[in-house]
Amino acid sequence: MKQFIYRINGQEYIVAVNKMEGDLAEVAVNGANYKVELVNSDEEVSLVTRPAAKAAPAPAAPKSATATPSANRPTGGGAGAVKSPLPGIVIGIQVNVGDEVKKGQTVAMLEAMKMENAIQAPVDGKVTEICVNTGDSVLEGVVLLTIG
Repeated sequence: MKQFIYRINGQEYIVAVNKMEGDLAEVAVNGANYKVELVNSDEEVSLVTRPAAKAAPAPAAPKSATATPSANRPTGGGAGAVKSPLPGIVIGIQVNVGDEVKKGQTVAMLEAMKMENAIQAPVDGKVTEICVNTGDSVLEGVVLLTIG
């Protein structure tokens, strides 16, 4: 078993490759097990970081344009931190920075295991920061947005 530590946007992830058979692998990321498939072993892939979003979005910009792109930021945050309950893909942010929300209100949608999951506000308050963009892949415990 090979074990690696990857740092993504300042957050460290322990990745263990448990088993490899051809293009299929069983890996553990911070203790969560995944079966993954190597899509194309003949091509080298280089990662490119996404440019930071503009602070003031244009009027026709999507809701997530005010987000700070750091889908895997540390899992800190207070009572108003809305965290991903499981790994998945952000398919929608239903609020904007400055919006007033009520406890239990749906603030984001996450797709995980081919199911849509409504992410709800843990407290009443005002959205102070959106930490992800639509389409971002997130791990469990990643802060999606904060409510102050």
